[in-house]
Amino acid sequence: MNKTLEKLNENKVVISILLSAFILGFFIYFTFSSSDKLITSNVIKNVDIIEGKKLVTKIIDGDTVIIEGGFSIRLLGIDSDEKSYPCYTSAKERIEELVLNKEVYLEADKEDQDQYKRYLRYLILDGENINLKLVKEGLAIARFSPDNIKYKEEISNAEKEARENKIGCKWGETFTAQPTELPKVVGSDAISACNAGNYIGKEKIIAGKVADSYKSKTNTVFLNFEKPYPNHCFTAVIFSSDLINFPENPQNYYGEKLIRVNGVIKEYQGKPEIILEDRSQIEVIT
Repeated sequence: MNKTLEKLNENKVVISILLSAFILGFFIYFTFSSSDKLITSNVIKNVDIIEGKKLVTKIIDGDTVIIEGGFSIRLLGIDSDEKSYPCYTSAKERIEELVLNKEVYLEADKEDQDQYKRYLRYLILDGENINLKLVKEGLAIARFSPDNIKYKEEISNAEKEARENKIGCKWGETFTAQPTELPKVVGSDAISACNAGNYIGKEKIIAGKVADSYKSKTNTVFLNFEKPYPNHCFTAVIFSSDLINFPENPQNYYGEKLIRVNGVIKEYQGKPEIILEDRSQIEVIT
């Protein structure tokens, strides 16, 4: 009799443990399931906020605006001047005139955000692509990443047309850059920066004075030779991933100095350039 009671008590304990485990498991499942639904709901809500028709509440510069809710929008496919550069004010005032306090349609490409957490969008107003319009009016240049190419052909062609017809702040005034007279120390193997366009696709040593330099919003450094952008005749480019191989703030270190760079000359938007990946490709001429 005692053994039977003991057996019954053991069974009750086992059943209680199993029941408790079942209740705990159900509670955990329900909790996580609800959490997942909440997260999914928030993600969907976020997407709704940054796509479709939204009110532009503030202008930061010629290619960055703020929309309702405080979200920062970087215009895709274009690049306008930074502060202290010639066309900064013109581009900012124009986009302000076009979209400030107006509802625009935000159109995405493949990339959703940049490294600064700005949403990457094309701005469409009454069926017109504002990104494209700024380039057509000579207030910005075409600049595309490999992933975002939805309107690449249209915007690139618009820049070419604006440049050829000397339209807007970017292209309205042209200067013929005269190559700096190079000292003998440069060496007979170097060619002047303003002659670099004759050697596209070839590996050469280019020498000249850095007339203008800056670091873009994507931390790419541009060293423009002989005349300030956009009237320069050659550019040495250092991408953000390679900055570690150069002196700190190379845009300041090499600015307004006579330098030599070596590498394969490429053409970008009608101008010759060399991409610098290592410090061995550049030297200051003293």
